Amino acid sequence: MPWFRKGEEEKERKEKREELKPSDQLWIKCNSCNEIIYRKVIERNLQVCPKCNYHFQIPARRRIDCVMDPGSFIEYDTNLVSTDPLEFKDSKRYPSRVKESQEKTGQKDAIICGEGKIEGQPAMIGIFEFNFMGGSLGSVVGEKITRLIERAIERKIGLVIFCASGGARMQEGILSLMQMAKTSAALAKLNEARIPYISVLTDPTTGGVSASIAMLGDVIIAEPKAMIGFAGPRVIRDTIRADLPEGFQRAEYLLEHGMVDLIVERKDLRRILAPLLEMLKTEA
Repeated sequence: MPWFRKGEEEKERKEKREELKPSDQLWIKCNSCNEIIYRKVIERNLQVCPKCNYHFQIPARRRIDCVMDPGSFIEYDTNLVSTDPLEFKDSKRYPSRVKESQEKTGQKDAIICGEGKIEGQPAMIGIFEFNFMGGSLGSVVGEKITRLIERAIERKIGLVIFCASGGARMQEGILSLMQMAKTSAALAKLNEARIPYISVLTDPTTGGVSASIAMLGDVIIAEPKAMIGFAGPRVIRDTIRADLPEGFQRAEYLLEHGMVDLIVERKDLRRILAPLLEMLKTEA
């Protein structure tokens, strides 16, 4: 075989490997223990490594299947989509980034909101989709959360939000930051109505989401080893010019320092959430 043809074939094989979507790959490398594991084993185990219990990120739709009673979930506000009020452009225009994320995830924006049951217990549910622009908090996400809270107050049903976000959506500037105040104000009304709110923090929960709705729950639950904080550890380390404690900004560190109430493995969330909703409702 001519040397130039051999080089072309190697290039073609490399391009095919790069084109493979994660869901198309048979094997996956664990980010924690570096073990190579058959993908279907991970999927059957709720996207959790069977070797070290590392919790991979999980798509919002898959989360619904894991937590909600089968056939009970009703989605709200599916027609809301982002506009481009600032006509923002970095390397791409904002509408292009939104469209790419919509095609990638099959979602209109970075959160799914609706109503369903968890082991028979009714609940309003919000689930961030991290694969949609890093689960960023934009105007649509803020509006959907606010409407979900208002429905919880009207129906007197407990609220559960699964957070997975890189923070505020920079392409919407101040309009994105306003969602922190908007959703926090709505949660204050929920608290006045004595409706329970359970916040579940998954990996990662950072930025403007961690500085607002994520940390305002009556009960705050975290998945094992989830990264939780405002700025990233490297930014903090470079700012204060000091070494950070072992495990800084991980769920276990936050539990030790009183920032979260429980660490719950993904397989146990259903059986923990249902009695919590029932207990808090009884006391309300």
